[in-house]
Amino acid sequence: MQIDVTADVFKLAQVFTISRGSRTEAKVLTVRITKGGVTGWGECVPYARYGETLESVTAQIEGLPEQVSREALYGLLPAGAGRNAVDCALWDLQAKQSGKRVWELAGLAKPGPEITAYTLSLAEPAEMQAQAAKNAFRPLLKIKLGTPDDMPRLEAVRAGAPKSTIIVDANEGWSAEVYAVLAPHLVRLGVALVEQPLPAGEDDALIGMARPVPVCADESAHDCSTLAQLKGKYDVVNIKLDKTGGLTEALKLRDAARAEGYDVMVGCMVGSSLAMAPATLVAQGAKVVDLDGPLLLGEDRENALKFDEDGVHPPVAGLWG
Repeated sequence: MQIDVTADVFKLAQVFTISRGSRTEAKVLTVRITKGGVTGWGECVPYARYGETLESVTAQIEGLPEQVSREALYGLLPAGAGRNAVDCALWDLQAKQSGKRVWELAGLAKPGPEITAYTLSLAEPAEMQAQAAKNAFRPLLKIKLGTPDDMPRLEAVRAGAPKSTIIVDANEGWSAEVYAVLAPHLVRLGVALVEQPLPAGEDDALIGMARPVPVCADESAHDCSTLAQLKGKYDVVNIKLDKTGGLTEALKLRDAARAEGYDVMVGCMVGSSLAMAPATLVAQGAKVVDLDGPLLLGEDRENALKFDEDGVHPPVAGLWG
């Protein structure tokens, strides 16, 4: 078995801004695992918020033994980007070796398309209204907020896209006091979900607080081991493969979260269709699907995911799985 990891860069269609900063490109790691002349691959997006860099994750992957299995990965790599890319590459390898699709190997029903959110970058209100108007045909828009001056932005987006469902991602940018003030306005403007309003280390403030709009855990939720910490604070769990450490753990977290009474959101970092492909299996039947990474890119992989009025479609075998 040979494991190779390379760094790849995809230009974005336009500057993408959240409360933590802006970017013009997506920097990813591509892992290829070859055995018996067959190669499986996967992609991850190391994320500075979780202490990851391209270099540190590359070192994790290059430090793996020559022979590795999905089961062994749990003891070799922590939940995070590196384990994600390797786990997904191993799933793809097994699919190619067996001639079966990953969903068959995992015992899942055949997947179909799911409506996905489309994310509007953080900007001045007039620009966000223009973005919203341009994308008003989309049924679900996600707004990046998390600043002291968010209400004009939210009002502008609603004016630009009066019929779209809106979800809001504060990226840990609000305090408990700010969220309490904003909550009634979120209801008034028809916001369907608010994602990670408070910093992960300060979200105990959500306990006992009224949640007129469902609150989703993102930075506070990683893998199954973090699920117990969400009780009384959140209504929805955002599952991202770069947090769970791969498809294997993402499927476990989805089932565990639902068993605990949470709704499920399936999200992504900004990556290519290869990164989104495994997540489309987790996204089946989710309350919210947010797999728009490829829509934000100016370039993508060959055999890219299909997006149309039915949503994001599962990958063709030529891409992954």
